[in-house]
Amino acid sequence: MTTDSTGRVTTPFGAESTAAEVVAGVDLTGRRAVVTGGSSGIGVETARALAGAGAEVTLAVRDIDAGERTARDIGTTTGNPRVRVARLDLADQGSVAEFTAAWDGPLHILINNAGVMYTPELRTPEGWELQFATNHLGHFALAGGLHPALAAADRARIVSLTSVGHLRQAVNFDDIDFHDGPFDTRLAYGQSKTATALFAVEANRRWAKDGITANAVHPGAVLSNLTRHMSQDELSKAIASGYTFKTPQQGAATSVLVAAWPGLEGIGGRYFEDCQEARPHREGDSGGVAAHALDPAAAERLWQVSLDMLASATRA
Repeated sequence: MTTDSTGRVTTPFGAESTAAEVVAGVDLTGRRAVVTGGSSGIGVETARALAGAGAEVTLAVRDIDAGERTARDIGTTTGNPRVRVARLDLADQGSVAEFTAAWDGPLHILINNAGVMYTPELRTPEGWELQFATNHLGHFALAGGLHPALAAADRARIVSLTSVGHLRQAVNFDDIDFHDGPFDTRLAYGQSKTATALFAVEANRRWAKDGITANAVHPGAVLSNLTRHMSQDELSKAIASGYTFKTPQQGAATSVLVAAWPGLEGIGGRYFEDCQEARPHREGDSGGVAAHALDPAAAERLWQVSLDMLASATRA
């Protein structure tokens, strides 16, 4: 790892690097990892790279059958039989609680990979907007429930997947669930991805004393199940505008880098894209990180708001 003149972390890898390339030569034997959404999209390749480096990997998935098929495939391609499957529905707080209660022993790597994007106006039984509930609150509760396991590990890392979509919207603390204003799925998605970035900021501040580092990662655009709510016209416009879509192997690279690369030991509270710490977003750029996604005051406020939301659901 090196830093540039602004203190930004740089690595030898880039936008076209693959997950296998960034983990080459890294030995994760004896390390345990959880990858949410590990049976589809970049989650598969994230899990494959970690397993290929010797880690014991648990695929935390809604569809157990799909998870089992993926686990067999990863085991065959990597020669690592230590690929497990456990049910997890991030939009269901009961499911999250069951997953964390069942976990036994230390956890070295938690990759909050699963997510939904551009869904219609849907709500959980608690009344929470689905994208915020899944992308942020589900992972927030998961990490909190697994905190003892992470603290028990040696130098644990959390990777929180965000998106360039965070540029659209800061967290609207006055109307997180769109109860007062009109629903806009893109703003809702953007807000949820700002929240996943802010989670990493505050988790790192709170838990660094426990030997836990947390970072946010934008994987880049990958054509996967995540884009199923985008129209063909939207996809065509994105391609025509020059937006580059990555392969799943390339899309998984930044997550795997931040989760496993030795050069990032002790680095936390940052936002990475294309295997580098992101530059501040500038008007007209298609990438970079917005100031509102790294704002420590907003991160601290979101943490408390999230705790309050979970507590109110428990009391209901």
